[in-house]
Amino acid sequence: MSDNQTAPTEQNETEQSETTVQIQPTPEQTHEAFDWDASGKKGGAYTAKEREELDSVYEKTLTSIASNAIVEGVVVAKNTKEVVVNIGYKSDGVVQLSEFRYNPDLKIGDTVEVYVESQEDKNGQLILSHKTARSMKSWDRVNQALISEEIITGFVKCRTKGGLIADVFGIEAFLPGSQIDVKPIRDYDVYVGKTMEFKIVKINNEFKNVVVSHKALIEAELEQQKKEIISKLEKGQVLEGTVKNITSYGVFIDLGGVDGLIHITDLSWGRINHPEEIVKLDQKINVVILDFDNEKKRIALGLKQLSAHPWDGLKLELAIGDKVKGKVVVIADYGAFVEIQPGVEGLIHVSEMSWSQHLRTAHDFLKVGQEVDAVILTLDREERKMSLGIKQLMPDPWANVLTKYAKGTKHTATVRNFTNFGIFVELEEGVDGLIHISDLSWSKKIKHPSEFTKAGEKIDVVVLDIDGENRRLSLGHKQIEENPWEIFETVFTLDSVHQGTIINVLEKGAIIAMPYGVEAFCPTRHLLKVDGKAAKIEEVLDFKVIEFNKESKKIIVSHADLVRAAANAEKSTVSNNEKSEAEETKKAAKKVKDSIEKTTLGDMDVLSNLKTNMEATEKKTEDDAAEAKKSEKSE
Repeated sequence: MSDNQTAPTEQNETEQSETTVQIQPTPEQTHEAFDWDASGKKGGAYTAKEREELDSVYEKTLTSIASNAIVEGVVVAKNTKEVVVNIGYKSDGVVQLSEFRYNPDLKIGDTVEVYVESQEDKNGQLILSHKTARSMKSWDRVNQALISEEIITGFVKCRTKGGLIADVFGIEAFLPGSQIDVKPIRDYDVYVGKTMEFKIVKINNEFKNVVVSHKALIEAELEQQKKEIISKLEKGQVLEGTVKNITSYGVFIDLGGVDGLIHITDLSWGRINHPEEIVKLDQKINVVILDFDNEKKRIALGLKQLSAHPWDGLKLELAIGDKVKGKVVVIADYGAFVEIQPGVEGLIHVSEMSWSQHLRTAHDFLKVGQEVDAVILTLDREERKMSLGIKQLMPDPWANVLTKYAKGTKHTATVRNFTNFGIFVELEEGVDGLIHISDLSWSKKIKHPSEFTKAGEKIDVVVLDIDGENRRLSLGHKQIEENPWEIFETVFTLDSVHQGTIINVLEKGAIIAMPYGVEAFCPTRHLLKVDGKAAKIEEVLDFKVIEFNKESKKIIVSHADLVRAAANAEKSTVSNNEKSEAEETKKAAKKVKDSIEKTTLGDMDVLSNLKTNMEATEKKTEDDAAEAKKSEKSE
């Protein structure tokens, strides 16, 4: 371009040279005769007034510029590398074309802002920069664009984490991936190197961050399109759409400007684990409108509704009691759903999986994907519900319970679980029974069944009663042995004295371990000893029976009564003979008592033989005591 500018200068110099030759004065002429104003002029001399006018016009054609200033210029030329800009100075400036990447439509005649880096370099060239000018004014422009919501143009430079970097007014702005388009973008690289329109959505002046959005430009237009599309929608209408996004709960379909959702339950009549089993991204499918909301712009779509319901194709001859085969598709604690054909399911309740009555979950019997045979228990074609059972394919253990577990028969059962009132045991799979807490032991008082046995242990039982209608067995454990209370009634007679051990002290008394494994109760006031203090746990003392109840299996004893009786005996004066007889009586009683204490429950026959001897001894003791009382009164 400098050559073009130089050419006219050389031509002027040539013309001036020729003119000078024509008017060259002779040696005889003097300098005073030379007309300096006419020199180099072909058209004659200018007057002073004309010169002033021409100088004024020439000065107006030149712009006064200074280095490091921003000015406006006009594009006068352009090639593949450079852009020539005229800023009204004596020479034009050159700007690298790369500084206009954001504006590929730049053409001759466009007005641009440039920064004067140097009025004249070593080659006499005016140096300009469009990029620097943009950068210096960019922050004012981006802030103004944010306020006015102006649509701006930027050049996408590169990809970054989560989005793209765009050149906007010379500033690097961030374009998030979610703001590129209204639909999810899977490949950001296709936008690199492109010029796009943006809207500034956020500026952080402190950190010099700018966030732009391309999506915001098309949302307003799409909003209007949505209103128009939704206004034309009708329930039941079938439309073609494109799979836009797939989530775990459903599929978003692009209906041409508006999105709709197919919930996972509306994709298929059969059960599916994920929508990807039915559709793929960008797939075109037909959908039916199930419902829509004009205000919230929500559209509910369906895919399975375009095909007939599987229940409509269920065999008409299928009836209750028929055997079917299916696959377990869902398992819950209460049961399992079995698909006998695509879209047709039946529920097997956990109670229909086994004849067993104790609590279990469906996970103990079946697994997802397992093939099973079942029997139809209920069938409702209108409600499209079916219940199935698998235990019906196995023999019912209660079919022969009356003969196998007749009343009075003895068996061995497994302890399953406890309640406050008893123990549930299993005789065999499907045959359970209850041992009431009162039927656990003849002699021990049991507060909770867990004190007597543990879950999983074996226990001997006797069948007490059978409830075939409710499938219940009443069982007993203590009935394995004969009722010892018949014998206890003859041993623990009223006023009889026995040695016992205090095993537990309660608020109102103490539990006493008596002979033969029997437990008795001694009220607090009957625990007083000779020293006036109450007896303590693990003490071994003599106790007198003051109450015996065979039906309620209750024995009440007293130690204090023996203490009072002994005290009264010491105050009495008796003859030596009477004392001797009393001692003999005591020895006889002690001998009987010792013999009784050595007797075990297994010696029931010996106990019966001792009964007569004891009655005779007790009668003699009572007679002696009566005689002693008579003597006291007479004295």
